[in-house]
Amino acid sequence: MKDPRPGKYQHYKGEYYQVFGVAHDSDTGEEYVMYQGLYDSPEFGPRPLWVRKKDSFLKLATVDGKTVERYRYVGDEDDLSPFP
Repeated sequence: MKDPRPGKYQHYKGEYYQVFGVAHDSDTGEEYVMYQGLYDSPEFGPRPLWVRKKDSFLKLATVDGKTVERYRYVGDEDDLSPFP
């Protein structure tokens, strides 16, 4: 399974995220995507940091009967600053 490249992504529900890369669980070797929300969350604060299993990050979603990417690549990481 191909790794998502670093850069800006849009979730199918509309929010934007910056992907930093793929990290590995030190005990199991399982792969996780490290990324940051480019928004402020009432629950998690400004520009929250996230990890998600790589296979889940790359999984497709169904919206209005159409299959779409859960996270769609929209730009280079050079266009973004990772932290406020």
